[in-house]
Amino acid sequence: MIEYKLSEGKVIFKVYVVPRASRTELVGGYNGALRIRLAAPPVDGAANEELIQLLAKTFKVARSSVRIVRGQSARLKQVSIEGASGDVTKSLRAIA
Repeated sequence: MIEYKLSEGKVIFKVYVVPRASRTELVGGYNGALRIRLAAPPVDGAANEELIQLLAKTFKVARSSVRIVRGQSARLKQVSIEGASGDVTKSLRAIA
């Protein structure tokens, strides 16, 4: 199960990233976080940019609504998504 919290209209949850994968995809839950494989390498923010793009597309929000709160250079990141929190929480439950 993916752990998340609601705070000031934002959904905050953890993401475990595997860079340099063969393709970009959501894998599922992993130790309370959402596990994501990214094809981009972790160089010059390319993996972070691809992560933001994937999350925005998956949860159907604008890219500007997705923000990496903690863990810019780590595999385990904390992400916040602003906006349609009800839809995001439903999607998180469905993914896990």
